[in-house]
Amino acid sequence: MRALRVVLAVVFAGTVFVQALMVWVLVSGSDPEAGSLPLTPLRVITILGMVAGQVALVSVWRLVTMVRRDTVFSHAAFRYVDAVIGAIVAAALLWFTVTAINAPDQRDDPGVTVIMGGIGLAILGVALIVLVLRMLLAQAVARDVEARRMRAELDEVI
Repeated sequence: MRALRVVLAVVFAGTVFVQALMVWVLVSGSDPEAGSLPLTPLRVITILGMVAGQVALVSVWRLVTMVRRDTVFSHAAFRYVDAVIGAIVAAALLWFTVTAINAPDQRDDPGVTVIMGGIGLAILGVALIVLVLRMLLAQAVARDVEARRMRAELDEVI
């Protein structure tokens, strides 16, 4: 648990640092690069993508806390799992936006756009995997509630 928390904290701090630098570049107007792609929209998308990642990181942190406290099999866990799913879907939509921005420059080699679209679908696939895990959590919570009810009934009988 500690190792996971260290990794989550380091990644969160790293994304905040990179976001601060990117926001500074956007606000100050001091663009160090002069590429052919529209860098300002890509930077904004990157900042938003990091926000989606941060939402997922905080949600996982909360779920890890619930595991440590042995409260993960409760209805409170669903909001964090839903936040992770939402963050992954948002990241996929942002990736599809990057793909659309990049596509006009790839007319000579559309394979890059197809590969980028495939990566977006893979990101959505991760969201579907987490959705399946959410359904498993729902089953576990239902069974836990049922077991508690049966245990209470048994305690009454005894």
